[in-house]
Amino acid sequence: MDSDLRHRHAASFGAAANAYAAHRPDYAHEAIRWALEPAPGPRVLDLGAGTGKLTATLAAMGTDVTAVEPDQAMLAELRRSLPEVAALSGSAESIPLPDASVDAVLAGNAMHWFDMAVAGPEIARVLAPGGVLAGLWNTVDDSVDWVAGLARVSGPAAIGPRDTPASWRTETATLHLPTTDAPVRFRSPEQAGFQHGQRRTADSLVATLGTRAGMLVMPDEEREATLARIRRYLATRPETSAGEFTLPMVTCVLRVRRL
Repeated sequence: MDSDLRHRHAASFGAAANAYAAHRPDYAHEAIRWALEPAPGPRVLDLGAGTGKLTATLAAMGTDVTAVEPDQAMLAELRRSLPEVAALSGSAESIPLPDASVDAVLAGNAMHWFDMAVAGPEIARVLAPGGVLAGLWNTVDDSVDWVAGLARVSGPAAIGPRDTPASWRTETATLHLPTTDAPVRFRSPEQAGFQHGQRRTADSLVATLGTRAGMLVMPDEEREATLARIRRYLATRPETSAGEFTLPMVTCVLRVRRL
């Protein structure tokens, strides 16, 4: 994805901030614990925090969390729902924190939006020695038959190349800090996946998929046709056609540690 298209997709979420907050899932606690395992202390930056899905869990787990988010509508929703958390306007490319001020930088479904040529050195700047950078992505578990069918029916705008575990491993393998001539170095990246799930109905799952960036930037007619196709599929499946069900997911984590 070129930089202009990436920016257009990344900037699309603000218009759907309320829907994002209502429908996007949280992250598996085991995944967050694994991400933070090597961190030298409790100070955590949630970078590209959105409406605070990851921030809320980090706060509940007792970390000293600070959220940074560039989109003002998303930031307003985060501040409304988590008034006790320090939430700052900023971006991965311009982090409003001092040098070596955090022990971990986490990004929930956000690292692929970062311009890592700029964000990499900036993240290294705010990380303390031995600190951790980890990206977390909620993927749908397409080893389950009906979920694999959903992925096929939905198309890449709703369930894209990072949204299933196997494709996530390939797509994120190089989404770590770039090698530079700067003195800061990182260890080799590690990947892991953790089972997760979200209680949904057919309507709420359609609403969830409607908050994906590819869907938000679609022309209205095309988006409605795609969502209608997904609704028809869910109505045909016994797993999803009658009331609530659990959407099988895997929270995938990419982790690197600063030397």
